[in-house]
Amino acid sequence: MSRAPAVEVRGLVREFKGGIRAVDGLDLEVRDGEIYGFLGPNGAGKTTVVRILTTLLRPTEGTAFVAGHDVVREGDAVRRAIGVALQEAAIDPLMTGRELLRMQGALHGLRMRDARERAGQLLARVGLTEAADRRVGGYSGGMRRRLDLALALVHRPHVLFLDEPTTGLDPTSRAALWREVRALHADGTTVFLTTQYLEEAEQLADRVGIIARGNLVAEGTPESLKSRVGEPTVHVELAHPGSARAAREALADLGTLEPGSERTPCRVALRTPAGRAAIGPVIRALDDHGVAVEFVEVETPTLDDVFMAVTGSHLEGAGEPDADAA
Repeated sequence: MSRAPAVEVRGLVREFKGGIRAVDGLDLEVRDGEIYGFLGPNGAGKTTVVRILTTLLRPTEGTAFVAGHDVVREGDAVRRAIGVALQEAAIDPLMTGRELLRMQGALHGLRMRDARERAGQLLARVGLTEAADRRVGGYSGGMRRRLDLALALVHRPHVLFLDEPTTGLDPTSRAALWREVRALHADGTTVFLTTQYLEEAEQLADRVGIIARGNLVAEGTPESLKSRVGEPTVHVELAHPGSARAAREALADLGTLEPGSERTPCRVALRTPAGRAAIGPVIRALDDHGVAVEFVEVETPTLDDVFMAVTGSHLEGAGEPDADAA
């Protein structure tokens, strides 16, 4: 028998003064044990949704269940089942990391000995053992984020909410936090991750939901979402401009050839669902037809392409499409 969803939202609305709808009829379901990436720009409604799901904000309309509990009628049960690391955590800078973790354990009803033991386990897990007895006010941004994560894990939550956990972090700190999220996933924890970073969603999420103007506009695995906007394209740079016709004849059965251009006589483009796997057959086919090749590269659709297709705009900070050269 399948397990109940970790998060189930139906017709969710949150309206603020002036009739502004930050969330507008949202339907959402997160499977038990998965990492769900909630992707969207600032102002899309991501944080408002998280605040509702973590009982910090009441919905105007609709229903939301977390770990099987109604966020409005069973708030205490929801809070016992979840861990939360928000963008702006209120952490006393005069306390040490160890003190904060022990206090969090006590607040969750752990006995003193158990709270001490759990604090030690989590400090080791997030790589803060050496800094455990330093005041948090002296922690770097990456250290504070890892402590936020440890504090959210004290009571072994069933569902963990991470609201843009790597915003402002350097690459090393970001990679460290990603490792912890993957480890939690391996342990069976459901992770609801909001982010505006394309790479983060693609690297971590089992499924991605794209939110725009308070509603879900696309959802699926990163690969399935990218497949909606087009197939990968194999770009072949030829050694001689005069070989373009022979190259197109050689590749005709391997995919869909894009129209040639007089401006790029040495380049042939082939769209194929095989992606990088098509490189070998492409090179062999060209070799069989006596066509010399300078290089081959594969361009694949990105999550930003998906976002552009479903919303009409790019995510802030999105880079150029990835190209894998061979």
